Amino acid sequence: MAQWMHMSQMIQRLSDDTINSLYPPSAFPIEVRHFLAEWIESQRWDDFVLDKVEQESQAQALLDQTISMLQSIAQQNANVVDRMKLMQISRNMAMFQQQPLQFVVMVRDILGKEKALLSSPNPPQYQQFPIRESSFPSMQDVDHLVLKVLDVQDIRQKMHQLQEELNWERQNYEGLQGPIQQNGLDPAKSEIQKLQNHIQQLEYNVKALATKRFQLLKECVDCLDQCQTRLISRLKAWRWEQHKGAIGHPFDDNLNPLQTWCEQLLGVNGKLRQELMLIGEPIPELQERLGQLLQVLIQSSLVVDKQPPQVIKTQSKFSTTVRYLLGEKVAPGKPVVLKAQIINELQARNLGSVPGDNVGELINNTAILEHNTASKSTCATFRNMSIKKIKRADRKGSESVTEEKFALLFSAEITITGCETPYRIQMISLPVVVIVHGSQDNNALATIIWDCAFSEADRVPFVVPERVPWRMMYTTLNSKFTSEVQTQHNLDHYNQHFLAQKIFDKPDFADDFSNMMVSWAQFNKEVLPGRPFTFWQWFEGVMELTKKHLKTYWSEGLIFGFIGKQHLHLILKDRPNGTFLLRFSDSEIGGITIAYVSATDNGGQKIQNIQPFTKRDLEIRSLGDRIRDISDITYLYPDFPKHEVFKKFYSEPQPPAVGGYIPVSLHTKVGTEAGSAAPPAPNMAPLAVPQFQQPFSPQESITQDIMEATPTPVDFSPNPPVFTEHMPTGNSMELDLDLLPLEFFPNLDP
Repeated sequence: MAQWMHMSQMIQRLSDDTINSLYPPSAFPIEVRHFLAEWIESQRWDDFVLDKVEQESQAQALLDQTISMLQSIAQQNANVVDRMKLMQISRNMAMFQQQPLQFVVMVRDILGKEKALLSSPNPPQYQQFPIRESSFPSMQDVDHLVLKVLDVQDIRQKMHQLQEELNWERQNYEGLQGPIQQNGLDPAKSEIQKLQNHIQQLEYNVKALATKRFQLLKECVDCLDQCQTRLISRLKAWRWEQHKGAIGHPFDDNLNPLQTWCEQLLGVNGKLRQELMLIGEPIPELQERLGQLLQVLIQSSLVVDKQPPQVIKTQSKFSTTVRYLLGEKVAPGKPVVLKAQIINELQARNLGSVPGDNVGELINNTAILEHNTASKSTCATFRNMSIKKIKRADRKGSESVTEEKFALLFSAEITITGCETPYRIQMISLPVVVIVHGSQDNNALATIIWDCAFSEADRVPFVVPERVPWRMMYTTLNSKFTSEVQTQHNLDHYNQHFLAQKIFDKPDFADDFSNMMVSWAQFNKEVLPGRPFTFWQWFEGVMELTKKHLKTYWSEGLIFGFIGKQHLHLILKDRPNGTFLLRFSDSEIGGITIAYVSATDNGGQKIQNIQPFTKRDLEIRSLGDRIRDISDITYLYPDFPKHEVFKKFYSEPQPPAVGGYIPVSLHTKVGTEAGSAAPPAPNMAPLAVPQFQQPFSPQESITQDIMEATPTPVDFSPNPPVFTEHMPTGNSMELDLDLLPLEFFPNLDP
């Protein structure tokens, strides 16, 4: 608690950017540090290391306790704003359930940065502090290493001065010896002895400094090795975080601190190699180690800064950017050209040599490494790359083409200033799935989601588990949903339970699903019982609908979301007639339906489910306007008047049409209301009623969009106006080939 007391005072002087960097709002908001200050400082965070898998259960316990304490504090907080905020934070922290070690290491680093700020005589007010594993202590180690190298240089200079003095005294000694031998003089013994003693002392000092220099050089090489090991680990962690970012995990893509780190270590390596050369005699052990460290550093500094799309359609353009962190150290002269090629999973496992078999043809697959002085970054940008064709591997069993993973391999030959030998550098992208038709996109994305969510660090490319616990699956679904929709409103425990019931086909199961194992087949290979689609296809359809048409409704908590009909009846059974809630369709991909309480003929109650509204329906008329249209629904569950809640979503009335035409508007009618629409007025052509072409469940009511004519003066001229539906104007009409099934493309390799 003492550290937070001092830190909270310092925070008043820090910029908002610095505070947000120190306490990332999306991962560890400052509210967590404030409300749990005493408990946080009583835990042993320093013991955790990201790579120690055996610490995972201990980290999981700390994460669970953090979430539990936040929820407890929220429930006891009288301030409704604080209470809602803390509950939201506790739900957001569920994203770490899959990687609890990442959470505890993040807390460890935050506390370390706090200590550094508090101990600094001039704390920075605008410096960024990205949350990176071991970044702060490692940079301190680099500073310590630089000081050690300065000590080596200082010793060399002292040795040089002593050697010059020794050479001078030896010359003096030889000068005295000549006259003695020629004249037979017997010089004063004291002067000769004094000179001899001084020469011996100088020789001893030179040898002592030489021993100290060698020892210090060895320590520097050891320290350099340790610092570089941490750097390589941090680079791998950055790539791992980038991989997880594809499913919505927080990811800081700033590479500048890592570039500075690389440049410092390269400079230290060069100075140490120079010091070894100045010794004048070879020290093979240290020279070989420095050479190996140099090679690893040069080869590890190539990073795919902007990944290519992880689902790539052949014959389509895409871009990617590769950054070299030692770009300022590249030898001038010949430009460095990076080449890209596509490799399969087997080739990705054997990157020791250049892949011989070409599995795909890439267009525009070269780019020059160029330095940007403003951003101090050196990048090669492939702007218009395209996969012309792809060669598939032999598939196993029921494996489909959308389960096959490839990667892009980037390579070049590079020469660094101060190094005589050119080095071959290479780096592969994250896994990609190559498709030939838009209808394959959904299944390909499922492969990528599973890979990003459940692959392990330092895996053999591109191995993933076949089964994972439901809690990991749910965390992934929640993270992907919120990041894709761009909302802070998470799926709640009702949603979680229904999703588990659906994927496991256990509608009556009421216990906790957390530790039940869900398979890849259940996720996106086997169709759901009684449905023509898989779980992922259904979930992705809901996510897409929400992102494009329901984002604000969802973010404001107006959509209940995923809920089964049994649970639906349970919470609505005691509500007054007209009470309704919005839920995602259970039977249709990308649909949202309205469930509401209505009266029966005998005075009882029943739950009605209106036919789901799809993307096409909501493009015609918004959800808010449809809710306004339906008179049978009056209160959003539990008891919010619909006109108060949805008023801001209602469209403004259309202005009167010009030219004497009758304005036409669409209105949504439910059940028998649709059949009781007024007949067409005299002298008017019948108005068409759009019909739903898709089948619907007999348990759900029907909605229709009724085109109504507003009663305004009618033009009774001999040639009455004719209502026509116009196509959008343009220079040409294009056919979207992705709307056609694969059967229309017999020559395409699937």
